[in-house]
Amino acid sequence: MQKFWKEHVALRITIIALAFILGMCLIVAGWKLTGQLKGLLIMLVGVLLLLLSLYIYNRPYEN
Repeated sequence: MQKFWKEHVALRITIIALAFILGMCLIVAGWKLTGQLKGLLIMLVGVLLLLLSLYIYNRPYEN
């Protein structure tokens, strides 16, 4: 799987960018719902997307 991410750089960059932008949007949207459980869940999904973008970014560099 490591080789896949090294060979498909454009796909990797696109997925990272989409996950980052969507994650940031969800975090801001959840922040607007302060005090509600729905806002917390939206923010957690946003954080998971940010972690996904970091995982995909680091995947080709694993030993």
